[in-house]
Amino acid sequence: MPMNLEIITAERSVYEGEVDMVIAPGLDGQLGILPRHAPLMTILKPGELTVKKSGEEDIYVAVSGGFMEVIGNRVSVLADACERSDEIDEQRAEEAMRRAQERLSQHSSDMELERAMSSLHRAQVRVNLARRRRPRAGGQPPVNPT
Repeated sequence: MPMNLEIITAERSVYEGEVDMVIAPGLDGQLGILPRHAPLMTILKPGELTVKKSGEEDIYVAVSGGFMEVIGNRVSVLADACERSDEIDEQRAEEAMRRAQERLSQHSSDMELERAMSSLHRAQVRVNLARRRRPRAGGQPPVNPT
């Protein structure tokens, strides 16, 4: 029995449909959500969210933080920002990572340091996801590392 998943940001709906499992980056580690999970409301940290649906290729989403709510057989992810792996421009993500690294070396206050570290982490998530999920030569997708 699948569950209903909705992933949205303030700008758009990223995903909506029936799924078999959701793996999300919670504050204390990865959260695995299966159908009929106990009710839950949690904060998501920046990281990779994985959507599993039997008979189909997994969907990978880079989230920059947000909230996840599980009620009944419905999972709602309200993300600050997110991109599916096939939407990530690897070159832009690498440039964002370089800019964040430069800002880290030039920070003048604790607040700037915290912002630069947060930007660097978000960019690293996007770059890592794009690299791991890019199709190999011959058109074969990479093997799921989990």
